[in-house]
Amino acid sequence: MSQLTKQQYDLKAGWPESASNQASAKDLQNSIHPLVNEQDLDVLLDQIGTSRYVLLGEASHGTAEFYTWRAAISRRLIQEKGFTLIAVEGDWPDAYALNQYIRGDDKPGRVRQVLRRFNRWPTWMWANEEIAQLAEWLREYNDRTGLNTSQVGFYGLDVYSLWESLDEIQQTLTRIDSPLLALAQEVHNCFAPYRRDEQTYALGTLHGRQCDRPVADLLHALQTAPMPELNPDERFALIQNGYVVAEAERYYYTMVRDGNESWNVRDRHMAQTLDRLMDFHGSNAKVIIWAHNTHVGDARYTDMTDENMINLGQLVRERHGDEGVYIVGFGTYEGEVIASHRWGAPYQRLPVPKAQSGSWGDILHSISSQDKLLLLDQLRNTPDLTSRRGQRAIGVVYRPEREWGNYVPTNLPQRYDCFIYLDWTTALHPLGVAETQQGKSEDAPRNEYSVINDA
Repeated sequence: MSQLTKQQYDLKAGWPESASNQASAKDLQNSIHPLVNEQDLDVLLDQIGTSRYVLLGEASHGTAEFYTWRAAISRRLIQEKGFTLIAVEGDWPDAYALNQYIRGDDKPGRVRQVLRRFNRWPTWMWANEEIAQLAEWLREYNDRTGLNTSQVGFYGLDVYSLWESLDEIQQTLTRIDSPLLALAQEVHNCFAPYRRDEQTYALGTLHGRQCDRPVADLLHALQTAPMPELNPDERFALIQNGYVVAEAERYYYTMVRDGNESWNVRDRHMAQTLDRLMDFHGSNAKVIIWAHNTHVGDARYTDMTDENMINLGQLVRERHGDEGVYIVGFGTYEGEVIASHRWGAPYQRLPVPKAQSGSWGDILHSISSQDKLLLLDQLRNTPDLTSRRGQRAIGVVYRPEREWGNYVPTNLPQRYDCFIYLDWTTALHPLGVAETQQGKSEDAPRNEYSVINDA
């Protein structure tokens, strides 16, 4: 990870006294719109226009307002612009269970029980009251819509759920009495010695890779074998679980060898999952993506590119720019957040200190302490606003006392199309799910860019 220089951190020094900074401050202020209620989103929806891909970020996984404003934007995109999919930085099996709920395949009023499936640490990302409220709205919307192509789906893009996806494959193949169950059992037997601990498997690969071949054979069989017992949606979900197992195996293999490349494996998987979802749902599909700023904000305009790292926002822009891609970043000045001091530890409500001097949060606060929506397209030719400046990124592991390392050097007008700034933010409201701690451990080999790896 490259480091911001002291000069870059202290950009507020001289802001806006110099002539160039005075002009930049004026340009910045002219691009700001107030953000008080949902009607203030009109200017954002006008900018989104006919885009098929809208990516909504967050500066942490534990801030209530990031979730509620993304929900407000999502509701309006669904109602007013016909968006049909929400795809999130979450595991496929758990998100698919929520998808089935909002499509009416479970009794109403059980959303919190469904969300308790998100029991992989950090559970609070999706098992929270803010998501419960959005899910109930989505179910009611789908109930009003009826069984047609306008129903909204909810899907997970992430790569971590190796065991859970393998469980889903075995359960489905057992239910339809498929001969492919023997292949799935072979994969299960290969992973069994690692006791459902991906970290143990990752470290085990240092002594020889064992499970990649049977995993590839299973995925190929799932893709090609006829399964008349399954409807198209069930078959798509089954094959997607096969992709997750294959890419999760690759991710954990790579994680102990090259942290930056394991990040790339993960984000390529998210982009490929997104492409499969859009292809499956047809030419009228329009998708809203929820993920951390470090995933949705174009990596080419941060120091991630200096480390040969890519991300979801970059890939979506490169692949689908001609179809309309619009990226919204989020940030705050201070407040509180749900996070943990170390990987796998219980969550806490932690303070978010005032933004570092000269960072984007600090500059936007210095203009006013009001919440605001910043349209960025008019700022891309303003040199003082397109140099890299710190933008805070809080991961699931957060140590407020180490704030210096929580800033991503960012060219804000290029990284996003819009930035939503919330001056004071409050902590998310977790459901309090009993957690498993699979995925990574604090003792695992880690990329030094911890704010990225934990996002």
